[in-house]
Amino acid sequence: MGRFSWFYYAAPQRFHALAGRLIPWCAAAAVVLAAYGLWLGLAVAPTDFQQGESYRIIFIHVPVSWMSMVLYVAMAFWAAMGLVFNARLGAMLAQAIAPTGALMTLLSLWTGALWGKPTWGTWWVWDARLTSELILLFLYIGYLSLRGAIEDERRADRASALLAIVGVVNVPIIYFSVKWWNTLHQGASVSVTKGSSMAAVMLEAMLVMALAFWAYCFAVVFARVRSIILERERGAAWTTAHLPQEPAT
Repeated sequence: MGRFSWFYYAAPQRFHALAGRLIPWCAAAAVVLAAYGLWLGLAVAPTDFQQGESYRIIFIHVPVSWMSMVLYVAMAFWAAMGLVFNARLGAMLAQAIAPTGALMTLLSLWTGALWGKPTWGTWWVWDARLTSELILLFLYIGYLSLRGAIEDERRADRASALLAIVGVVNVPIIYFSVKWWNTLHQGASVSVTKGSSMAAVMLEAMLVMALAFWAYCFAVVFARVRSIILERERGAAWTTAHLPQEPAT
């Protein structure tokens, strides 16, 4: 066998087949990891001595917040690949990532509000972290809206790619906001350089849930990009086996 090459899967036809093989594995991993992570977080992890039971929302809130930023960077990266190298698959991947990224951002804001009510006494404050996360949601919506407003796919790819690339500057603002400004939002409980300030079982639950959301996002994005590939490659000979056939008249 020849040496593995990522460029082999740059062709939409080949990536369509690869994504189809990966979806069941990613979906199964998401279910298993989520079940284990929720059991750890809700049944095994001890009650926090300061926040009580309300802290358990972090096992959803923190992973979806991480994914909201990671997916935006991934979307901007693939949009840039499509723009700079005229790679069709790059534009398709960016298009497939956007709805899931918007969902993760919405969940981040919603779970943050659920945590903020008992902790701060209010659903929302114009905190630097919350405000920049809200801007991230608007960027996702703007990307999707811009794509939907332009009928020509190539023009939509270029215009939405520019918006995604410019908007990526908001991601480090979200991440460093608690360090740059005096905010109500607590700092990071997990750090690469400083380790974790959480109990081991809490950290394990949060990391397992993070992996569960990674697997879920891979499964959903792969499923969506397969549909986008079939739609945008309609007319190519290889797609006829995957598209629904017109009923005979």
